[in-house]
Amino acid sequence: MTDTPVQRYSTVAIAFHWLLALMIVASFCFGLYMADLPFSPRRLKLYNWHKWAGVTILALSALRLLWRLFHRPPADLPMPAWQRQAAHVTHWGLYLLFFAVPLVGWAYSSAAGFPIVLYGVLPLPDFVSPDKALADAIKPWHGRLAWLLAVLVLMHVAAALKHHFVDRDGLLDRMRPGRA
Repeated sequence: MTDTPVQRYSTVAIAFHWLLALMIVASFCFGLYMADLPFSPRRLKLYNWHKWAGVTILALSALRLLWRLFHRPPADLPMPAWQRQAAHVTHWGLYLLFFAVPLVGWAYSSAAGFPIVLYGVLPLPDFVSPDKALADAIKPWHGRLAWLLAVLVLMHVAAALKHHFVDRDGLLDRMRPGRA
């Protein structure tokens, strides 16, 4: 590791990062698992949890983006220009998908006629009007975008691990919780 301390992200930024990471990975895994279940109360429960997670991810992503817009991240570490550019493109792709995946899922749920009742208490408005043809057209896009998000997450993780174990430049320490 480098001998000089690296600038860290704020505690709030770190909390948003890891909470969203955990929720996105869990939601993706739930989505894969529940998609092949036969119709049952268990499947309905998992679909509701998945929807709740999606709406929560959407809200947390909005808060995270607002935080990011008003709080500058640490300066970039020295690295080749192509790596810096790839990191910026990947980060903005992640942010875009943090919004697109849940919004497309919400649109599908609405078009399919399955309302979202957040945490079983708060009914959310339909994103689009019920329309079976529209639901059929939207459904595969939720999965495709989720897989694209998974690929970008894996790229993000691989790059962070490369910086930590190969470059030893302290990049990972900037986002690790509980490290001063």
